[in-house]
Amino acid sequence: MLATLIPLFDENISVKAYSLFSQKKNLFLNPSLAGTGYNDGAGNINGLDIIDSIGINNLVSGADVFVPVTDISLFTGIENLCKAPAERIVLLIDNSVKPEEQFIKRIKDLRSKGYKFAIRKLTIADFEPYRQILLLMDYILLNHRKLVIGNAKIYFSKMYPNIKLVACGVDTMDDFKMLKKSGGYSFYEGDFYRLPITKGATEVSPLKTNYIELLNIVNGPDFDLTDAADVIGRDTALVISLLEIVNRIAVNSEITSIRHAAAMLGQKELKKWITTAVTKQLCDDKPSEISRTSLLRAKFAENLANLFDLGAQSQELFMMGLFSIIDIILDKPMKEALEMLHVSKNVQDALVDGTGPFAPVIEFIQGYEVANWALIDRVMLMNHLESDSVYVAYIDSLKWFKTLFPEKK
Repeated sequence: MLATLIPLFDENISVKAYSLFSQKKNLFLNPSLAGTGYNDGAGNINGLDIIDSIGINNLVSGADVFVPVTDISLFTGIENLCKAPAERIVLLIDNSVKPEEQFIKRIKDLRSKGYKFAIRKLTIADFEPYRQILLLMDYILLNHRKLVIGNAKIYFSKMYPNIKLVACGVDTMDDFKMLKKSGGYSFYEGDFYRLPITKGATEVSPLKTNYIELLNIVNGPDFDLTDAADVIGRDTALVISLLEIVNRIAVNSEITSIRHAAAMLGQKELKKWITTAVTKQLCDDKPSEISRTSLLRAKFAENLANLFDLGAQSQELFMMGLFSIIDIILDKPMKEALEMLHVSKNVQDALVDGTGPFAPVIEFIQGYEVANWALIDRVMLMNHLESDSVYVAYIDSLKWFKTLFPEKK
């Protein structure tokens, strides 16, 4: 079984919810699932355990999770399958759930227990026949290309004033800006927030240049702790973060200087902290999901190293994942952005040209995070990867990410 979480954004490009996408088995190895075997195990809610595995509070604070259910799994003991609070779960149905009494009754029952509901795959012609179900929905997912949002806004505000509209497949920033300006949508889903920079050149701010210098120092062979400490000292936010982490591991020690704090961490721990803290700072002027994507890709790549027979290069793969959206972070084409960093030829080949031994790993990660299961199935088959091992690698990266930025009590 495979599963991934795809973010839903508000108009400020802040993550407000996640949509759970899952696949129970590799279709290349189980072709019957694409035909008559499609409903095998349909009573299960695939991927629901991902929420329990990482804990719903380990997602963005307050974010709900949209969990797809079928016309069959809707009648399973959903209440007993997930430990997460019902009010944080949005059960996502589609047009397989018909506007019939049995479904309406079940939806009402689950709503009485705190669950919210969303619906997708309805055409405009379905809106009226589905009236009794739409009256019970909290959200409706819409293909923004197939309707005029102005008309939809008027229609839904009049007929279903309590339902929120979600725009799906928003794949360009121009589309996002247009839809945002038109108003009507509460959430947006798509790749618009992380489009690569392919042309033009922009100046990198002095602060980001400082961060890049720091990354280059710690990625050099046997780097000097004092050099790193001196660069850290130029940025107040990094100094505060460094002191916080040192104070956690040395409760009663009196830190006399930034160099002293760096020495207490040592090379290995300082490099680990700098890699994550600096990435977060580099993304400070970007949507929060950018830093999350960068760090999750880094850890996921590291976790996949052994599966791709690249175990000896796991740290190099970590850096590849980390810098896989450096073009977005620095507002520069990937080749120009990587020229500012000390990366290996393997990393550069994979990120710039999609070639070399690391290319299949980043292709796999990019496909996984958008639930491109056809691509994932193909790569898994070619590289003899087991679904369970991949799933564990992904879950571990989610857990690791949350340890980096624990919620303040």
